[in-house]
Amino acid sequence: MSASTAAQAEGGPVEAVLAVDLGGTAMKGAVVTANGDAIAELTIPTPAADVVDALVALFHALRSLADDAGCTVIGAGVATPGIVDEERGVVLYASNLDWRDVPLLDTLRAELDVPVALGHDVRAAGIAERLIGAARGSDDFVLVPIGTGVAAALITRGGTVTGATGAAGEFGHIPVIPGGEECTCGQRGCLEVYVSGAGLARRYAAAGGDDLSSREIVARLGTDPTADRVWSEAVDVLAQGLNIMTLLLDPAVIVLGGGFSRAGDALMVPLTERMSAGLAWRSRPRVVRSELGGDAGRTGAAILAFRAAGRSDLPASWAERFEKQPVLSD
Repeated sequence: MSASTAAQAEGGPVEAVLAVDLGGTAMKGAVVTANGDAIAELTIPTPAADVVDALVALFHALRSLADDAGCTVIGAGVATPGIVDEERGVVLYASNLDWRDVPLLDTLRAELDVPVALGHDVRAAGIAERLIGAARGSDDFVLVPIGTGVAAALITRGGTVTGATGAAGEFGHIPVIPGGEECTCGQRGCLEVYVSGAGLARRYAAAGGDDLSSREIVARLGTDPTADRVWSEAVDVLAQGLNIMTLLLDPAVIVLGGGFSRAGDALMVPLTERMSAGLAWRSRPRVVRSELGGDAGRTGAAILAFRAAGRSDLPASWAERFEKQPVLSD
């Protein structure tokens, strides 16, 4: 059934929002209807300059797709990386976009003429995972996407921890190895130096291995001693970091996302064993893989958009479609 046919089958225009997950390499956009379906998707590369102009153009293109589908656009949402003042709608700093103090919310409101929401990309993904993903039903959990870098969404008692400056969740820049390898942030021993996709690839090459991606390195486990050693060190560091997170926040669930989570048992089995071994007086929380994967940020942006439009009831109803589905276990 086409998008326009689906709209007609509902007996008239369907309410929808425009949602974009803004990344350093790509902008992933979608038209999301009131029942949570993405009826149109559009992804474009993130340009090296004039990012705001490109983002605005993407929203206009999505609006045209919504119009073609017979949808009534009631709001828009964007999930962005960086240090984000979500209350004022300002991106204070985003290194991979070369942004400082960008009033993104005001710009989008003026361009789109609908209610607009601005959220931090990982925190928006955390909202989506809690509503319809691997952490659904949990008021205390942590989402840790591990890709090129590492970050975290921290949810406690149902509320998202943002911090005094909007910078809470910089999990990748916790120094876990005293005097360890230098990080691009200027510190030494940061978790993401060892655990991220970029960090794993760099450390493997520095140890004499080929120039491989993290996925290719994982594929060599069990046959390549260098891959085995670098991977084991990464798992050790991640286990230590997650145990620190456990002792600080006491989450019921830790959700792992990003490229690392796709390693499956090669990650989950040793990670959970080492976490349990490192916690002497308490059990570890449940550790699961993201169920939304790369769509989590965009889904979170859609949820924020519906909320900005005053339709919080619509995203709330999405959860009913997932209540009887099993959550991935560790």
